[in-house]
Amino acid sequence: MNEKILVIDDEINLLNVIKDYLLIESYDVYTADNGKKALQLFEEIDPDFIILDLMLPDISGEEICKIIRKESDVPILMLTAKSSEDDKVTGLYIGADDYLTKPFSPRELVGRVRAILRRSRGNAAISDVLVFNSNDLYIDIPKHVVKKKNEVVNLTPNEFKVLLTLAQNPHKVYTRGQLVSIAFGYDFEGYDRTVDTHIKNLRQKIENNAKEPQYIVTVHGVGYKFEGER
Repeated sequence: MNEKILVIDDEINLLNVIKDYLLIESYDVYTADNGKKALQLFEEIDPDFIILDLMLPDISGEEICKIIRKESDVPILMLTAKSSEDDKVTGLYIGADDYLTKPFSPRELVGRVRAILRRSRGNAAISDVLVFNSNDLYIDIPKHVVKKKNEVVNLTPNEFKVLLTLAQNPHKVYTRGQLVSIAFGYDFEGYDRTVDTHIKNLRQKIENNAKEPQYIVTVHGVGYKFEGER
């Protein structure tokens, strides 16, 4: 079962970017843009991790953290525009596990989430290898190694990012725009159709028949999805 992450921030654009980056890591992501909704979701979903902005329109992040800490030790990563040492110490004192100052890199945020979750579950192993269709396709994430029928497949860095985005969430349909945002970053200045070129190249390299793909399947009028079975 995927871990559930509750993201609380009133900046909608940032909220969506964080969500997209967490989806690539196979987390189930829930979002709230105010404190009232956040506390309601907290009770409903019992999240495994919370990303909490301190500056909310109705209830302060500090107050939300105090309320949650009265009944749960769920890991909390605080986000804030405040950068003074006193602010950080206060956040940690009331129960936050870590502190990230805006602006920040979404990739750094994901790294913090992974590290905190690893510690919180007693250093339990996080799967860094994906294997599909009875070892037909093998992806070693840290080493950036992909094998097809035990033969190494040479992928460009961007091809690897697109493949990993799809493979970490089998059967989930992605638009071209979502693939660009997640794989290349929300500040990518290329074109959505760039993804089509990477998909074409990937099919040539990992499919038995590129014209009848089994892994990267086109969803007409929408985008692409990954159909490998683990």
